[in-house]
Amino acid sequence: MRSLFWRILASFWLAIALVAGLSILLGHMLNQDAWILSRHPGLNTLASRWVQHYEQEGLQSSQRFLERRKQRYKIDVQVLDDSGDAVVPGTFPRRAEDFERRQHNDERLPWRRLTEEYTSPTTGQTYLLIYRIPHPELMAWHRESLIWPLSALGIALVVLTLFSLFVTLSITRPLSRLRGAVHDLGQTTYQQNSLAQLAGRRDEFGVLANDFNKMGARLQSLISSQRQLLRDVSHELRSPLARLRIALALAERAEAEQRQALWPRLTRECDRLEDLISEILVLARVDAEQAHPEPVDVNALLGSVRKDAQLSAPEQDVRLEAEAGLMLQGWPTLLERALDNLLRNALRFNPAGQPIEIHARRDNDLVLLSVRDHGPGVAEQYLTQLGEPFFRAPGQDTPGHGLGLAIARRAAERHGGTLVLGNHPQNGFEARLAIPLTPAIG
Repeated sequence: MRSLFWRILASFWLAIALVAGLSILLGHMLNQDAWILSRHPGLNTLASRWVQHYEQEGLQSSQRFLERRKQRYKIDVQVLDDSGDAVVPGTFPRRAEDFERRQHNDERLPWRRLTEEYTSPTTGQTYLLIYRIPHPELMAWHRESLIWPLSALGIALVVLTLFSLFVTLSITRPLSRLRGAVHDLGQTTYQQNSLAQLAGRRDEFGVLANDFNKMGARLQSLISSQRQLLRDVSHELRSPLARLRIALALAERAEAEQRQALWPRLTRECDRLEDLISEILVLARVDAEQAHPEPVDVNALLGSVRKDAQLSAPEQDVRLEAEAGLMLQGWPTLLERALDNLLRNALRFNPAGQPIEIHARRDNDLVLLSVRDHGPGVAEQYLTQLGEPFFRAPGQDTPGHGLGLAIARRAAERHGGTLVLGNHPQNGFEARLAIPLTPAIG
């Protein structure tokens, strides 16, 4: 397997080697006459100091200065004026043209020749200084002058290597942790705190770890809810199936007249089983809804739900108070199913002669919907369990399977909203939906 660690580290090392090579090449390019004249300790101030001696103290003083330089740095110097005559003859030819004629032959001699022009700041006189340095002396100076650059280059290589190692580890270690988290998620053994340290980083890996944690929590929640739903479905289906089996067994043994009396019971059990399966399918479709959200006219939706409720229970008074022009982006079928279940739940428990109140208004970026009845409410210890599939508070004698509130809650969560269930302060039970104007797709 091609490790990303080694690929990144090799890339850094290649960049370092390239920079080092270019530095060495640049050093060789700079190792020309101008570079030597500016760096060599025997040459960098020689011209200015010689002119100072010559103009202030005379020729003999300037010659003694050059002899001291020669003894110390092994540099032979010839100085020509602007007419080409030798001011300081040295061991070179006296005329510049003779110097040019011997230049080609000097290339084969064991010295390096350099030239420098210098103009006196006081007299304006221009001098041509010709230097001759033995190659051994020049090489010795090169070796000494390169000690510090090479040391600096070595230190730079060590620092760059450590930096490259740090950067490489800072990239590959988070990736390894994410890979382990993906593997655990695939094996359904993912723990949300496994990326807690990585999620605390303030870079792209921290954002990725936070998003991965949210995704992992969502997937685990879906898997857990699906498993719980399967267990609840299998449990709830046993009762009507058991009753059907008993009724069928009785019908097989009964006489013809008694058998006719059992058919209505069989029909009721089949209807109950069909209703239960329909609600289970609706609950499953809420999570599986993949269509794009569309504009929803909340006022029209509430009017339709209220009209259906009045038709099914004409003796009940359903009152609607809605702010005009309520619109949001969502899934109208899911919202209609949620509101219908909340309203039907209120119809079951609302006493005759008392109204059912529906309110709808906008609050900033939310649409707030509430359905209140005047029934007995629910005991406080059971409020937290309301909305779970197949849960019904004890003591209820009204028909139902405990899926209506679960469907409403899933529909609210699908829109990125919430469903709050509780007892009204005055009396009765109230369900409050908070739906964002634009759902969070994800």
